[in-house]
Amino acid sequence: MTKSQPLPILIAGGGIGGLTAALALSRHGFRVCLLEQAREFKEIGAGIQLGPNAFKMFDRLGITDQINTTAVFPESLLVMDSITAEEVTRIPLGEKFRDRFRYPYALIHRADIHAVLLLACQNSPLIALVTSQKVVRFEDDGDRVMAYTEDGKSFEGAALIGADGLWSTIRATVVADGPPRVSGHIAYRAVLATEEVPLHLRIPSMTLWAGPRNHLVHYPLRGGELFNLVAVFHSDRYREGWDSAGDPDELKKRFQDVVPDVQTMLGKIESWRMWVLCDREPVKNWSHGRVTLLGDAAHPMLQYLAQGACMAIEDAVVLAEEMDRAVGDHAKAFEAYQERRYLRTGRVQLTARLYGEFFHASGASREIRNQFLRERTAEAARESVGWLYDGI
Repeated sequence: MTKSQPLPILIAGGGIGGLTAALALSRHGFRVCLLEQAREFKEIGAGIQLGPNAFKMFDRLGITDQINTTAVFPESLLVMDSITAEEVTRIPLGEKFRDRFRYPYALIHRADIHAVLLLACQNSPLIALVTSQKVVRFEDDGDRVMAYTEDGKSFEGAALIGADGLWSTIRATVVADGPPRVSGHIAYRAVLATEEVPLHLRIPSMTLWAGPRNHLVHYPLRGGELFNLVAVFHSDRYREGWDSAGDPDELKKRFQDVVPDVQTMLGKIESWRMWVLCDREPVKNWSHGRVTLLGDAAHPMLQYLAQGACMAIEDAVVLAEEMDRAVGDHAKAFEAYQERRYLRTGRVQLTARLYGEFFHASGASREIRNQFLRERTAEAARESVGWLYDGI
């Protein structure tokens, strides 16, 4: 059923968060006009991880089967010490994990999940998808919102959702807290054909090699055809944006003391893309009137909990629920939405920072970390992520 509103809900940004918001709103009968700044809808990047909390949302959105067709379901979450090659901890993701959380853990290519969401939106008569429209400013007159784009066009809506990422133009007006916080960590990402991976490293797990001020993550994608690699290290180097060419010599220098297996994986890649890791301090309010934020625009986080996309997906479902309950009072809906979200997303933001230090520990701190993780029972390891994976 279509809501009896003369104007659509405007969404700025056609990434995972924006598309999920459009789909969630359409499921509640809202008309949506989504504005994407690029000429076509596509997702930059490679693999991402999807916790059980995301799969709970996929069920509500009716897209679980489509996600399952392209996802890989790993056997475990594995942490290795990149100095000694010892196994530090392992969280099995099999039957006991699924019984505990009711949903699986998966690995998926960003382009694949983006394609599932895009197709679902394209199939909805309630969603209009408009490309080449970068929102640069907006006006909220209390009864409607006008969004103005870089090429001089204007779009009228009942409300505006800023899903325009870390460098959100919408946030610059709503929160006005300046640029993001630069973490001092840089990530290099690449995708490798599985046949290029040594046999003993073709592990069907999400594997993290923890080292002093660095780590490497690798895991299979697309039915095992590819391996996703993400190498992170501390650096003062800074470049705005996140899709720049990496420097192989710098990467080699930062990982010069790690075990041969890690160096072998890094050496298989000739071309890397790099980005500077940024986040922001948690905030309680990211809405004003008929305008609100979602995903990285609202609560950007470091990647150490692998929850950036998952939090955006949760945001979208909660936002649509609150807009449905508010029956046209969008300002009230946005207040209720952020009230339900800010403590959870803020906890993920701060915990991700702590995990970054935890993974990158050196000296005695590294030994204490390893001892602590080794002494956990399998049940304790599962419960350590219960607050996160139980979801909403």
